[in-house]
Parts: sequence; C-alpha cells; structure tokens
Amino acid sequence: MAAGADGAANVVEVFSSIQGEGPWVGASTLFVRLGQCDLRCRWCDSPGTWLPADEARIERGRGSGKFEAMANPLSVPAVVAACEALDLEAHRFVAITGGEPLLQAAAVRALALALGGRGPRIFLETHGLAEAGLREVIDRVDVVSMDWKLASDVRRESDPRHGSAIAPFHEAHERFLRVAHAGADVTVKLVVTPASEDAEIDEAATRIAGVDPGIPVILQPVTPVGAVRERPSAERMLALEARLARRLGDVRVIPQTHPIWGAR
Repeated sequence: MAAGADGAANVVEVFSSIQGEGPWVGASTLFVRLGQCDLRCRWCDSPGTWLPADEARIERGRGSGKFEAMANPLSVPAVVAACEALDLEAHRFVAITGGEPLLQAAAVRALALALGGRGPRIFLETHGLAEAGLREVIDRVDVVSMDWKLASDVRRESDPRHGSAIAPFHEAHERFLRVAHAGADVTVKLVVTPASEDAEIDEAATRIAGVDPGIPVILQPVTPVGAVRERPSAERMLALEARLARRLGDVRVIPQTHPIWGAR
C-alpha cells in the first residue's frame, strides 16, 4: 500500500544501528526506511524497497533484532512512537532513507517536523534526483547524503537498459545538489564498480566543483551484490581519489562497513 495524502508513510522498517557508510560511519543512527524507488541500481543491496511494502518491520528494543509487523501505511505518530521506543534521543542521527524517501515528500516533511529538535540530527539519504521533493523538505533537514548515480550501472525503473545507452543523470544531480547545498550540510557519494567509466566520474567531479569544490565527496567501492560480482581494485580507487582531488577539496575512499560485521 502506498502512503496516504495526509503524510502517512509507506514504511519498510524502523530500527536502531550505526551508520555503515560515508563520512559519519560508526555514528549511532535510528533508521526510518521508506518504501518505493524509481531507480534500478545493479548493485542495490535492498531491492525489497523498490516497491511499496504491505507491512513495516518495527524493531522492538534498541539493538534487540526483534521485529513486529505493522500494516502500511503508518501514521506519523505511529512512526514517532516506534522511534521513541528505540531511545530516540540517544542517537546522533535519525536517517530517513529508502528506497527513495523523496517519493514520499509529504511523509518525510511530517516525520522531520515530528522528530526534529529532539537531539538527533535529521539525516536524509537520497538518490539525489527528486528535486521537487527536496524543495518540500529542505528547511527541515540537517544533512543531505546524496548519491551521484553513474549510468554505467544505474537505470530508471521505466528503462530496461544499462550502460552507455542510458542518458546520464548529471544535469538533474547538479540541480539537486544546488538546492541541497543551499539548505543543509551535504555530502555526495559515488558508488564505483568495475564498469564505472573515467569520463562519467570526471563529469560528476566537474559539476560538483562548479557548485562548491569543498563539498565532501565519498568514493565508495561497490560491495559485490546482485548483478555486480567484483569490486574495483585498491589501485583503481587510489587513482580515482588522486584524480578527483585535483579539482575537489575533500575526497575520501570509504567502503561500506556494515556488511563486514553483519549489521543492517
């Protein structure tokens, strides 16, 4: 079931863990994962979020790993109650993630209003393409962690192809980044696979530098999953870091950490 127009949300799960990627890796984070995504990434580690979920998994007890199912959509007060039961104030961040959360912008805004100002910073994880949705919520978000999708491995839901035949996402990402940068702390993540091309990575770097060369850029070597069976070599990642650092002031290579120790 999809989210209702009153700000109710289609929720996949609510749980407590630590951030497993990006510049805040290791920080205590309460995750509110929303359902539905309009992209198909070959390396996606959560394909169960592509479609709206019939039920939400709600963790009962911080770190317990025990979940209760609730029928979707969930009201905002129900989501807030689930967060409070997981010791909301003890976390550094509340991450609203997906799927693509900005496909439910009204729900994101309502959740940010209800959860903001209670200790944790509101952290939006997004594919970085839903500019209209971002404009609806940016004044209530503290951190935007956006992907910069590379067409070598990512397509839109409506397009069955991958690779060079896919129109690149650079233009839409640049517009999104300008809105995010004007309203919140922002980081950009590029997932790098063996198929990633220098030209598309260079174009991303050029456009990011045109917004602000000081924006933190995370090069994340892919975690092999789904259709992607190998990760790029260390030599490849080091070369890319050096390449981007000529134009950008804060480039970091950070692999995902949560798969290493079995966290979500």
